[in-house]
Amino acid sequence: MSAFTDRLGTRKNPVIGVIGLGYVGLPLAMEFALGGCRVIGVDIDPGKPIFLEDGKSYLKHISDERIRETMKTGLLQPSTDFSLLAGADAVIIAVPTPLGSHRQPDLSYVLNSCRETAAILQKGHLIVLESTTYPGTTRDEMVPVLEESGLAAGRDFHVAFSPEREDPGNPRFNTRTIPKLVGGLTPGCTEAAVLMYSFAIDTVVPVSSPEVAEMAKITENTYRAVNIALVNELKLLAHRMGIDIWEVIRAASTKPFGYTPFYPGPGLGGHCIPIDPFYLTWKARQYEMPTRFIELAGEINTSMPDFVVERVCEALNSHRKAVNGSRVLILGMAYKPDIDDYRETPAIKVMEKLISDGASVDYNDPYIPRIPAGTRQTRRQPVGVELTPETLAGYDCVVVITDHSCYDWQWIVDNSSLVVDTRNACSGISRGMDKVFKA
Repeated sequence: MSAFTDRLGTRKNPVIGVIGLGYVGLPLAMEFALGGCRVIGVDIDPGKPIFLEDGKSYLKHISDERIRETMKTGLLQPSTDFSLLAGADAVIIAVPTPLGSHRQPDLSYVLNSCRETAAILQKGHLIVLESTTYPGTTRDEMVPVLEESGLAAGRDFHVAFSPEREDPGNPRFNTRTIPKLVGGLTPGCTEAAVLMYSFAIDTVVPVSSPEVAEMAKITENTYRAVNIALVNELKLLAHRMGIDIWEVIRAASTKPFGYTPFYPGPGLGGHCIPIDPFYLTWKARQYEMPTRFIELAGEINTSMPDFVVERVCEALNSHRKAVNGSRVLILGMAYKPDIDDYRETPAIKVMEKLISDGASVDYNDPYIPRIPAGTRQTRRQPVGVELTPETLAGYDCVVVITDHSCYDWQWIVDNSSLVVDTRNACSGISRGMDKVFKA
């Protein structure tokens, strides 16, 4: 048995520390608590522990009821105090891994978390990284920082990588039911991590190393990015040929083998697909190997907001209006339907481009009523407006970026003078299609 299992002593369940109580860390911390483990959740945001202690959620896809159910167990202790992690048997790091200004990996959140962990590290501890990153991060970047504690990874404490696979808003799968990959620094590290996750996850899948787990995660998201780029490029071609790409996809999907449908859109968003492939291309340069296929997909996907703006221009021109001086309303700021996450959303890119062309742009999103000024994505403060017949009638063009299920598309088209639809959201309406331009 591993040193981690020895550390449990007479405890029935381990004490789990989670660094980062966001879209990844909070659902995981809740599953461990609901599975009977005491959980110490640490986040640098002082507001998150307050929300949780009050039984309130700060994530749209997690209900207040679910938070209250978890907090009633008395097993989840949210805090901003990293020193509390000294009382944990295992520490899971679930913090952001964004790209820098030159699309290079930014591991600052991970390494800062490792430094905090090294300060409390004890023999028998298990440390697991969940943040998506390039192969080699766990072994080459994380371990040296942890070993500043004077303890040796793989001998005195365990280290593993287990990639997050969260999909907020997905009704079919949740944190517990999504299979969990685990790759440890040594076989004993893998054994310890598999044991720990078995308290919160139904299916734990061990692999031979952290590098395999890191590469598997980045492969999953690169697969999606490349296929979305393919269908986006097909959309551009179909548009020039006067063919409806959405009908094409429906037709191709009738084949019961050899085809998986992917859908075009205004550009990629979220914390994974727009970012992770660039982690891999950056790492590939160290091996003097150009990843042309991946980089081309990135170019296509990042160009899609330009196509949306072109279609807005064409739509306005059909009404004898210019973009310069027009009022435009963007529907949906979230990067996908029915969530409140606007990280890397193409909506902001479209908004910025329209404003630079002279348009006045507002937005409506029922899940994101306000976006702070000076975020990493924009220096402006987008203005959220209420959706009413008068509001819609006051804009020269309405641009559908996110097809939230709560939107009534027939009502929106009825009350708008012009709609540019990037998601095929209006395909089911019975009247007013002459107002709708697909993009």
